[in-house]
Amino acid sequence: MDGHLRAARLATFAFFAVNGFVMGMWIVHIPAVESRTGISHAMLGWLLLLLGGGAFAGMQLCGRLTDRLGARRVVPVGAALCSAAVVPPALATDAPTLAVALFLLGFGNGCLDVSMNTHAVQVERRYDRPVMSAFHAVFSLGGVLAALVGARLITWGWDLRGTMTAVAVTGLVVTCTATPALLGRPRGAESGARCDATADKAATTRTDTAADGAHPAGRRRTPRRVWTLAVLALLLMLCEGVANDWSALHLQDVLGAPAATAAFAYGAFATAMTVGRLLTDRVVARTGPVFVVRYGAGAAGIGLAVAALSPWVLPALAGWAVFGLGLSGCVPQFFSAAGHMEEDAAGAHVSRVAGLGYLGMLAGPAVIGPLTHLVPLNLALLLPVALCAGAAAAAGVLRADPLPSAGSAPRPATGTPSSDTGAGAVRGA
Repeated sequence: MDGHLRAARLATFAFFAVNGFVMGMWIVHIPAVESRTGISHAMLGWLLLLLGGGAFAGMQLCGRLTDRLGARRVVPVGAALCSAAVVPPALATDAPTLAVALFLLGFGNGCLDVSMNTHAVQVERRYDRPVMSAFHAVFSLGGVLAALVGARLITWGWDLRGTMTAVAVTGLVVTCTATPALLGRPRGAESGARCDATADKAATTRTDTAADGAHPAGRRRTPRRVWTLAVLALLLMLCEGVANDWSALHLQDVLGAPAATAAFAYGAFATAMTVGRLLTDRVVARTGPVFVVRYGAGAAGIGLAVAALSPWVLPALAGWAVFGLGLSGCVPQFFSAAGHMEEDAAGAHVSRVAGLGYLGMLAGPAVIGPLTHLVPLNLALLLPVALCAGAAAAAGVLRADPLPSAGSAPRPATGTPSSDTGAGAVRGA
C-alpha cells in the first residue's frame, strides 16, 4: 500500500477526531454557557436550532466548493473554522451574542463535516475497499475524549474562555499538522471540471436560442438516488437523535431508575455504536452495504422495541445497546454511496445526505416531545422503531453502487465510458 495513501488516511482520522473533540467539548460545556449568558432552558433550545441552521448552510456551501476546489483545500479551512468557532460561545454574554456564536459554530461544523467526508470517500476510492465507518468511529472517539477531558477541566475549575481557547488552539495545531498529507484532486475530477467548463460554454450558446422558461442547460441536477439516500440518512439519524436526548429519560421516567443508572442507557448506546463502527468496514467488505443497512436497521428496531416495552432495567439497557450497534454502520454507507456515484460531484452529493441527516438528528427530540403529550414515552419510542423498519426495507437502494471488496477489480459505471484512471476510477450508479 502506498505510504502517501496511508498518511492520507491517518490525516482523515485526525480531522474526524478534531470534529468530534471540538463539538464534544461544546456539548460538555453547554451548562456553563447557559449559566454565563443567563438564558433559560427553553431559550437555549431555540438557540440550538441556529447551530443546526448554520451547519446546514455550511454543508450546502462547502459541498460545491469541495467539488470545485478539491477537498485538500477545503478540509483545512473547514477544520480551522470549526476549531476557532468554539471560542465565541464561551465569550457570549446574552442571548443575541450566543445566537451569532452558535450559528458560526454550526457553520464551521458543517463545512468540516462535508469536506472531510468527501475526502474520506476519496481515500476509500483509492483503497478500493470499505474504510468509511472507521472514520465515523474516530469521530465518536473524539467525543468520548472530549467528555473525559472536559469533565476533568471542569473539576479543576478552568475558566470557560480559557478552556475553549485551548480547544481551538489544539484543533488548529492538528489541522496544520495533518493538512500536508491530504490527497490532491483526483485526475478524474480535474478532467471532469474541464468537461463541465466546455459543456457550460456550449450550454450558454444553446440557452441564447432557447425558449423563455426553459430549464437552463449545464446545471447538474442532483440524482434522485442521492435524495433517496439523504432521506434514509434523515430517518436513521433522527433515530440517533432520539437516543441522544431520550434514552436516559426513558429509564428514569418510565422504569423509575436512579439518575446514575439511567445515564448508562446513553452510555450503552454510544459505546455499542462506537464499537460497531470500528467493526463495520470488515463486515461491509464481506457482505456488502445492503446487508449492513438491512440487518443493522432491523436489529436496531428490535433493540429499541425491547428497550421501550421492557418493564425491567437490564433488558432495557441491553435494548439500547443493540439499538446503537444496529445503527452504527448504516449512515456511513449512505455517505459512501453518495460520494462514489460521481467523482466530480462527490462533495455536492455528500452535502445533500449530510444536510438532511443532520436535520433528522435535530428533529428527533422535537418529534418525540410532542408525542409524549399523547402517549407514554415508551410508546412514543415506537416511532423510531417504525423508521428503522422502513430504512431496512429500502436498503436495496445501495445495491446499485457496491464498493468492490479488497482485491477485486472495479467495475465501470453503468452507462458511462470506461476509462483507465487507476485507483481513482469512478464507480457510478
